[in-house]
Amino acid sequence: MAVAGMIAGMALAFAGYFGGFGAFLLVAALGAVGLVVGRFLEGDMDFGDFFRPRDRRR
Repeated sequence: MAVAGMIAGMALAFAGYFGGFGAFLLVAALGAVGLVVGRFLEGDMDFGDFFRPRDRRR
């Protein structure tokens, strides 16, 4: 995981340096979308995780 984090940080740094702040935000947003889609495909996350309350008390 540390290597993946380093690669993501380097991609954000290059986007920020060469493309400006807008490119930095675009790369960060697309990275977050990719993370969520990857978690869905691996089965680590369910669609209901976004709509279920954190504490399960009612």
